[in-house]
Amino acid sequence: MTQRPEPREAVTALLLEWRQGDKGALDRLVPLVYEELRRVARARLKAERGHSLQTTALVHEAYFRLVDLDRMTFNSRTHFFAVAARLMRQILVDHARKRLSGKRGGGLTIVGLDEVSPAAKTTAVDVLALDEALDQLTSVDARLCQVVELRFFAGLNIDETAEALDVSTATVERDWVTAKAWLFQRLSPQP
Repeated sequence: MTQRPEPREAVTALLLEWRQGDKGALDRLVPLVYEELRRVARARLKAERGHSLQTTALVHEAYFRLVDLDRMTFNSRTHFFAVAARLMRQILVDHARKRLSGKRGGGLTIVGLDEVSPAAKTTAVDVLALDEALDQLTSVDARLCQVVELRFFAGLNIDETAEALDVSTATVERDWVTAKAWLFQRLSPQP
């Protein structure tokens, strides 16, 4: 009897088959990653106020962008979701910019940062401010920004983030604390 691979291992195997040109691998991959992408998208949109983008729309847009990345090579499930996190961030920022341009500065998109704030439990920030802060953080320390993208946008845990960045879990834990504190300082209203 052949043992079926665990879903995590199956995703990695299908990504490798897809990379090697097996177009059918993509059809088998979709059901395995779709619910996980929905969970991540739902978590990102859950705390938002005034946002017209739905979970399904965010997942579909991210998925279509992922599939369109012919030149991208996904090495593992973690790498796939790291790229998905980056794309979801871009989609949310693009959506917020579009809404702002249509409303002449009104209708800011709000994203919950409960996990990012080291002190507050209900902190919220607009997605454009978060994007700008993450761009600034990249110039200070690119890996800190990557940790935030993987943890916040992709919903990866510490171990998965460490695997994606090829660093130790202790390094990710330190980076996560540092990044949260840095973002909290940048995103908190100044007196």
